[in-house]
Amino acid sequence: MAQRYGGKHSPGAASHPRAPEDIRRSRSGARVNFLFIAPVPMLLVGFQMEPTGLFLKILAFGIMMLAAWLTREGLVAEDAYHARRVAKKPAIPRKIFGSVLTGAGLFTAGLNPETFSLLNPILYFILGTVLHFTAFGPDPLQDKGTEGMNEYQTDRVARVVDEAERHLAAMKDAIRRARVPALERRVGDFVETARGMFRVVEEDPRDLTSARRFLGVYLLGARDATVQFADLYSRSQNEEARADYEALLDDLESSFSQKTEKLLLDDKSSLDVEIEVLRDRLEREGVRSEI
Repeated sequence: MAQRYGGKHSPGAASHPRAPEDIRRSRSGARVNFLFIAPVPMLLVGFQMEPTGLFLKILAFGIMMLAAWLTREGLVAEDAYHARRVAKKPAIPRKIFGSVLTGAGLFTAGLNPETFSLLNPILYFILGTVLHFTAFGPDPLQDKGTEGMNEYQTDRVARVVDEAERHLAAMKDAIRRARVPALERRVGDFVETARGMFRVVEEDPRDLTSARRFLGVYLLGARDATVQFADLYSRSQNEEARADYEALLDDLESSFSQKTEKLLLDDKSSLDVEIEVLRDRLEREGVRSEI
């Protein structure tokens, strides 16, 4: 849905307007859409062929559509990976599978029902796989930012953050039903504030215990409140309900910001303790430290 951007004096402007340049366009857009369109001509050609040729073309169409879907999901997973400072590599290398399946689809499409010569299909397989891999690249193949961290802790954090991201996605989806762009931008501001806490917890999994209520109970409540408000406002345009909802967003954003700042201060205090302990040990060893 098109979204209008305005300044602070625009009608219905949010208290924290979001500029267009702050909105990141997903990498899983125009390029991957072409992969869903490209196999269509072979399907049309297949209906003009004998049953064997038709079967091969339908099979090739299905394989290439699966490759397109895997590629799109792989790009979405890669976007999420790069958005985080600490991230696990995707469990399934979807883009690599998409490259292989694109080649397999072209291989199948290139089979001749009369001769079944394999030379051209093999060339199609190689070209399709290489071109797809060149266009979309590999999936992330290594964990990021997890050096020296406990794997069990990072897995716990990943599960909690993934659940929290689902709550935020549900909030953004629900608020669209209210059809108020200013509120959509306001929810977007809160989403970015909440994600700031996610990043802090990912960098230091020890913060999860302190932040878990925010990432679970509070976000779940915010999601439910957003759903109820959007349903009510879309029916009645109740301005009192809108004012209450905006006040709730203000309270939530303030609470999340303060908690994130406190987590950072606690991390700094822990670092100061570690530095002092290290200084004492070095002095006992007769080493002069400038730490």
